[in-house]
Amino acid sequence: MTLALLHTSPVHVPVFDALRDADHPGTVLRHLVREELLTRAAELGPEAVGDDVESLVAGLAAEGADAVLCTCSTIGAVAESAGVALGIPVLRVDRPMAAAAVRAGRVTVLAALASTLEPTRALLAEEAGAAGLPGADVRTVLVEGAWERFVAGDQDGFLDLVAAAADAVGDADVIVLAQGSMAGAAERTTTAIPVLSSPRPGLAAAVAAAAGR
Repeated sequence: MTLALLHTSPVHVPVFDALRDADHPGTVLRHLVREELLTRAAELGPEAVGDDVESLVAGLAAEGADAVLCTCSTIGAVAESAGVALGIPVLRVDRPMAAAAVRAGRVTVLAALASTLEPTRALLAEEAGAAGLPGADVRTVLVEGAWERFVAGDQDGFLDLVAAAADAVGDADVIVLAQGSMAGAAERTTTAIPVLSSPRPGLAAAVAAAAGR
């Protein structure tokens, strides 16, 4: 069984390899990093990279992938659509997290990149509908300065800013870290509010989808 992962940053590769080793030993992961997809999607909107994502997914399927996991929240919906068109399971990493979040009640979404906010809000609304809820009570927060730290390679500074933003939330039942790259911040928070991140549940869902083919 082979699971392909489509990333928009190389920082995700060791994270998912470690999760595979801990939770899914024996699963073969194939990593494909395309940083330019996020750059263009942030500038022009996710649909601007739709054709490229579909072509990449088709290539991964042709090379033997049983399923594809898109680890970028900004282009997650585009990747899912490509999977439908091609007939291969393509999962967005943040969907299981979103499903858990809407069941918790009031959601505060933290993001380091503005282009991630609307796709995450739309996903939460979709999951609320799937759960039969009247809607998702969502507040979004852009963590100022965090993305600049991330781009500069200052991972500690990036995670510390995200953790501080989470600790500043006081009116939520759950906090969602919208981007997979933010996951490490959950271990740095002191808040009593549950903090959800996407890599572990997203990988579990993708492994299950690949195994089910």
